[in-house]
Amino acid sequence: MKVYIETYGCQMNEYDSELVKAVLKDQNLSFTTSLAKADIVLINTCSVRENANRKIYARVHEVRHLKKDQSFYIGILGCMVTNLGKELFDLPVDFLAGPDSYRRLPAMINESIAMQSTILDDKLSKQETYQNIYPLRQKGVNAWISVMRGCNNFCSFCVVPYTRGRERSKSLMDIYNECQRLADEGFRQVTLLGQNVNSYHHEGNDFAALLDKVSEIDGIKRIRFVSPHPKDFPGSLIDIVAQNDKICNHIHLPLQAGNDRILGLMRRTYTQKQYLELVQRIKEAIPDITLTTDIIVGFPTETAAECKDTKNVLEKVRFDSSFIFKYSERPGTLAAKKYPDDIAEEEKTRRIVSLNELQKEISLQKNQSHIGKVHDVLLEKKSTKKSTQDYQGRNDGNKVVIISKGPYQIGDFLRVKIEDASAHTLMGTVIAPQS
Repeated sequence: MKVYIETYGCQMNEYDSELVKAVLKDQNLSFTTSLAKADIVLINTCSVRENANRKIYARVHEVRHLKKDQSFYIGILGCMVTNLGKELFDLPVDFLAGPDSYRRLPAMINESIAMQSTILDDKLSKQETYQNIYPLRQKGVNAWISVMRGCNNFCSFCVVPYTRGRERSKSLMDIYNECQRLADEGFRQVTLLGQNVNSYHHEGNDFAALLDKVSEIDGIKRIRFVSPHPKDFPGSLIDIVAQNDKICNHIHLPLQAGNDRILGLMRRTYTQKQYLELVQRIKEAIPDITLTTDIIVGFPTETAAECKDTKNVLEKVRFDSSFIFKYSERPGTLAAKKYPDDIAEEEKTRRIVSLNELQKEISLQKNQSHIGKVHDVLLEKKSTKKSTQDYQGRNDGNKVVIISKGPYQIGDFLRVKIEDASAHTLMGTVIAPQS
C-alpha cells in the first residue's frame, strides 16, 4: 500500500511526519507524492488557531471529493486529534492518532481496515519521546530534530500543553548520535526543536550543555534552535551562543504582548521591563544578533493603549522580523474559560495592519544596513520566485539571501557581498567560497 502525507503547522509537525514515515516503512509500506496514487492518506494537523482546524475540515472533504476511487483510507494525525478527539468522528475518516500514538499507527491502520470503523488513539504520554526511531528524511541541507516534547507553561491562550502533554526530554547522547548520523549523511545544519526548547533538561544536562555537545560534531557546520521562552534564558545559554561559532546568531524570542496587564492575563511570567532587560543582555553579549518574535493582537480586554505598548516594544527592540497574529480563542484553554473574546474583528485587523506596517519599515532598514557587507551563506535550494537560475540560501542570522546563477551546489557555503535588500530578502554576489 502507498502512503501520502500532508503536513500542516510548525516544524515539530514536519519532524513528526518524518517519524511517522520511519514507523510505517518498518511495516513495509511505501510512500508517494501523488494523492491520486495513494491507498492511505495521512493529514498531520496543527490546532494552534481556529483557522487551522477549519482548513483541515475542508481538506478532508476535498480529498474525499478528489479521490475518484473511494477504496482508500484517510487518517488525521497530530494536535487536532488530542484537541478535538471524538468530535472528529463527524468527518469521513478511518483513524485518528494523536502526537504520542505514532508507534501504534500501523496497528491502528490494520484495525480500521479489518473492522471498517474509525479508530481513535488520543492518549498523551508522560514518557514518549520517540527515542530510538530515526526519522525518514529527504536529503537536504537542514534537518529538524525534536529534543523534547510537550510544554509545562500553560500560557492562557495556548492549547499546546493539552494537545502535546507535559515536557519530557530526549537523552543528550540520543540527540548527539542522531546529529552524527545526519552529518554522515551530508546534512550541514541541524535545527533543535521544542515547544520550549531552552527548558531542555536530561540527567543534569541543560540546553546549553546540549548545544555544546552537538557542536563537537565535525560535519555539522551550523546549529539553530526554536523556540525558546524568555523565562528560561540563563547566562550560560547566552554565553554559548556568543562564543560558539557553530551556533547561529539568531534567537527567536516570543514577546506575545508588550503590556504588563495583558502579559499577566496571558500567564507569560515576565513583564515588559524584564523582557527588555533580557534583550539588552543578549545584544550586549552578541552585538550582531538577529532577533525575531511572535506577537498576538486583540487578546481579550486589550485596549488600544495597551496594544500601543506592544508597538513601543517593537520600536525599542527593532526585531528583524515578527510573526504577528490575531488572537484566536482555543477551546479548553484558560483564556477561553475566563475571558470572552471581546475585541471586534475589525479592531484586530486595524491593530495587526498597524504593527505589520511598522515591522516592515524596521525590517527594511535592518536589511538595508547589510548592503556592502560580506556574509557567509549556506545554499538551501534553487529560487523560483524570479528566476529558476537563482539560488536561495541563508546567512548566520537566518536571513534569506538570493544569489544569481553559477557553478554552485546545494549545501555549499559561499562568501556573499550584499548588493541590495528588501524587507524580507537580501540579494548578493558571490565573491569566494567560505574561508
